[in-house]
Amino acid sequence: MEPRHCLLLKAVVDDSDDASLLAGLTGLRQILTAPFAEFTVYRGLQTPDMYAYAVLEGAAYPADLDLRRFDAMARQLPVFATSAPAIDRLESVFTATGASASVSAGFRYIVETDAADGWEEEIFRWYNAEHMPALAAVPGCVRAQRFLNRGGEPRSHACYDLTDPNIPQTTAWLAVRRTAWSDRVRPQFRNTRRTMFRFLQVSSGH
Repeated sequence: MEPRHCLLLKAVVDDSDDASLLAGLTGLRQILTAPFAEFTVYRGLQTPDMYAYAVLEGAAYPADLDLRRFDAMARQLPVFATSAPAIDRLESVFTATGASASVSAGFRYIVETDAADGWEEEIFRWYNAEHMPALAAVPGCVRAQRFLNRGGEPRSHACYDLTDPNIPQTTAWLAVRRTAWSDRVRPQFRNTRRTMFRFLQVSSGH
């Protein structure tokens, strides 16, 4: 069964090389006692962002004590001198296998958004019924997945694992965006952030 819960570690990182960033994350992982199925790290393609997803084996999130220790340790690492990682609790609500599932995904396109008052239910229905299945079917998409951010923001966290960072500019991808339902709901997005990441590393949990 697809794991439904994960921790998202988010930080603005300095210009350290990838190896230094990954070494810092290795130390941080050891103080989170919750069992992980997978730990995947991404770095912004054109931004200083670092996102790391720790997929949990069970339904329980780490204890608050673990998270406080994690925060204190992170602040001591030079690679996180700009900002210590924030920790969001995510719950997976949608997953679709992509048209290019047999190919490795070197990139992750992330759309984070809130909804205008009274629009969340319809936006979530649009995501699940039309938008994400159609984007998953675009060549170059390996997987489409959406999470709810439990306690953090923005509330909706959509991820598209891609073979190439230019997939969102292709004719097939743009056609999915040009539907009547899309035109109706997209103006109701709030606090929206769209970021392209490159894949750094995936490892098994502990």
